[in-house]
Amino acid sequence: MTENRPAYELAEVNIARLKFPLDSPELKDFVEALDPVNAMADAADGFVWRLQSDTGNATDIPVLGDEWLVVNMSVWRDMNALTAFMYQGQHRELLARRREWFERLEEAVTTLWWVPAGHRPTVAEAEERLLHLRAHGATPYAFTLRTSFPAQEAAEVVSRSA
Repeated sequence: MTENRPAYELAEVNIARLKFPLDSPELKDFVEALDPVNAMADAADGFVWRLQSDTGNATDIPVLGDEWLVVNMSVWRDMNALTAFMYQGQHRELLARRREWFERLEEAVTTLWWVPAGHRPTVAEAEERLLHLRAHGATPYAFTLRTSFPAQEAAEVVSRSA
């Protein structure tokens, strides 16, 4: 009997440029919401993994060589699981307030890609996918919520380029 485990899982990364230092009063609500929102993600249906340091979140993990950028990266069972979490509860409330805390960036700040089940992406891998999206637009290699690709198509593109 074979286990009913998907061959691929959905990785996502998003970055944001802070308007203020993390320890500033202006970011108090954001910082205080990190642990509860991360706990909700950890318990969400379809959640697989999230990037975190010893602090329990990823706000102190450097990304793209910019000390004002913060990174969030996770892996989910599929697109439905990710979007179900993103647009409900406290996470949705925080999304609505993101312009209070983060600069508006012109270039892409979020990308998604399929990874083999069990793979945990690195920050370097996420940076490369995000830069690929910025340079080439949505492709099976790096895509967006609005323009996504099925796992099998993405796997075929990656295996052809290997």
